[in-house]
Amino acid sequence: MGKMTAKENYLCLAKGELPESIPFFNMGMPTFTEDKCTAMIGARLFESSHMSPEGGTDPWGVTYVANEETGFASIPKPNDFMLTDITKWHDIIKAPKMPERIDWEAMAEKDYEKAEIDRNKTAVMAGGGFMPFQQLMAFMGFTEGLCAMYEEPEAVKELLHFMADFYVPIIEKTLDHYKPDIYYMLDDTAAKMNPFVSLKMYRDILKPVYVKLAQPANDRGIPIQFHNCGRCEDFIDDMLDFGVVFTDPSQTTNDLLAVKEKYANKLVISGGWDWVMPKTWPIVDEEAVRQTVRDSIDSYAPGGGYAFGGGVLGRHNDPVTKEVNRWIQEEVSVYGKNYYSK
Repeated sequence: MGKMTAKENYLCLAKGELPESIPFFNMGMPTFTEDKCTAMIGARLFESSHMSPEGGTDPWGVTYVANEETGFASIPKPNDFMLTDITKWHDIIKAPKMPERIDWEAMAEKDYEKAEIDRNKTAVMAGGGFMPFQQLMAFMGFTEGLCAMYEEPEAVKELLHFMADFYVPIIEKTLDHYKPDIYYMLDDTAAKMNPFVSLKMYRDILKPVYVKLAQPANDRGIPIQFHNCGRCEDFIDDMLDFGVVFTDPSQTTNDLLAVKEKYANKLVISGGWDWVMPKTWPIVDEEAVRQTVRDSIDSYAPGGGYAFGGGVLGRHNDPVTKEVNRWIQEEVSVYGKNYYSK
């Protein structure tokens, strides 16, 4: 890294400026290099949690399960859906119970001490939490959830706005007391090759909810990063409408070169790399992996508006997975160093 810190290197992208080196956005994965451009932080207000190796329940009562093979990434418990009729949501879905008293300032101070984030070197992200589309699917499953969006759109809107209205005051307090550099939103509305919903349905049902959730950040001038897996390029115009600046993981089933040409540096691609497991696994060619990193950088970095984001997910504590991720991050650090002044 040159004169810029990892934080400055990443945040300059939000202004449409060229960084010195290629930032590495780690997407919450373990890091193996010294420079860490982003770190996630946020308030933990509810006792229930599904983000654990044992699974559990989310604040709305959905049961999640996890296993070692997926690195303990949790999913809603199959065939255990709490909502079967969207028109009856008022009877089933209840807002989580908030703590009686919250000392936001003390909580933020404690969380920062625990996280050990150097704010001079690392950009802080806060947000996440409510994913409107995914939460509906968690309540109902994909079959019933998608049918509900088609057959009973008004009931779906009522439910999603009820939940958004619950979260907005929390988002406001989080932004005011944690003072993040980036507000992080996420919702996976696409599969690998196509979106789950039409653009018309996205604009009618989902976009107004995102607008509401994004408003606190927009009011405070905080740039927004949005996570959406799969081929979601259809929604980019609308994402820009509600303030999105960074998008990840920007998977390669999207036409990323066309995205760069259309939006230039108005939109930052934080990703641009997808793992293809070799048939020889667990034997992996290190040079081949490193070459894929160089190829991604050379494809998407010219002109700016790009941060490398990618890694390998797999079985918990799998040594090969860890080694491959180390190669990836090392190559970004070495090949991407001072990339724009070479």
